[in-house]
Amino acid sequence: MAITSAGETRPTAASLRNRFKPGDWLFIALTAGAVLALIAIIAGLFWELSAESWSSIQHTGLSFIWNTTWDPSHDVYGAGAFVVGTLITSVFALVLATVVAVLVALFLVEVAPGWVSRPVSYLIELLAAIPSVVYGLWGIFVMGVFIRDHFGPFVVHYLGWVPFLNGTPLITGLLSACLILTVMILPTIMAVARDVIAAVPRSQREGILALGATRWEMIRLAILPYARSGVMGAAILGLARAVGETLAVTLVIGNSVKIPDNVFAPAYTMASVIANQFNEATGIQRSALLEVALLLLIITVIINIVARLLVWKVTNGKRVVVQE
Repeated sequence: MAITSAGETRPTAASLRNRFKPGDWLFIALTAGAVLALIAIIAGLFWELSAESWSSIQHTGLSFIWNTTWDPSHDVYGAGAFVVGTLITSVFALVLATVVAVLVALFLVEVAPGWVSRPVSYLIELLAAIPSVVYGLWGIFVMGVFIRDHFGPFVVHYLGWVPFLNGTPLITGLLSACLILTVMILPTIMAVARDVIAAVPRSQREGILALGATRWEMIRLAILPYARSGVMGAAILGLARAVGETLAVTLVIGNSVKIPDNVFAPAYTMASVIANQFNEATGIQRSALLEVALLLLIITVIINIVARLLVWKVTNGKRVVVQE
């Protein structure tokens, strides 16, 4: 840019040549094309699922969301039981996994020495690489047997007076699905929470310790508020996996179209009912299953929007402005 005698700026020949370099235009075209392709994929998912499920939408209407009857023999379809099963398993896994993951992350970053934290971190992250079918088989042959023979009878004996904790312990059921999802999303939440906690400036730790705070007070006052938005983002990542998990949940949840009345009862999630019934479905039943998939996609989008709003609220909507 050149400055005239009047103080105005005008582009020079060199700046004009730099502005119109072919490489820059190619880079802009590639990045813009990638964004447009992503938008087209999302729009295509909504369009295709809406078109394929249109017969079921006309047949059932909005009652499909809260109707709990799923009877293919009489062409009566309602996803209410599947929505309830998805919410129960996902929320249970989210709460339990987030609490455990944050405690583990605090131990690895703030308490454990390096020769302990590094191998333990690798072992926990290795859980994310285990295929979901392996989790499902472990849930049936190991965890489910333990719930049926030991943990379930203990809970029923001492806490059976609580309405949702009574029932008959089984290998497959709602509790098995909740615990499987907890284990599956734990590595994701822990890895992100550990990195966020490790990123807290050391000056904050040293400053509050110099004022006489204990280690717990340092964690509560200096680390957790700083890492809150990151931990929340990690929890949302885990929730996204819990909502969409299919194979492992299908193997251990019991596959019942009824709303569970106790923690040991069999149930269904939206993802598991699609995986379990889609191959044999025809006609209106196939359209109803695709409507379940559409509903699952909408719920996933809503979760992400809510997550963005929560993170924005935590950070007070502040943006970093770089002044030149």
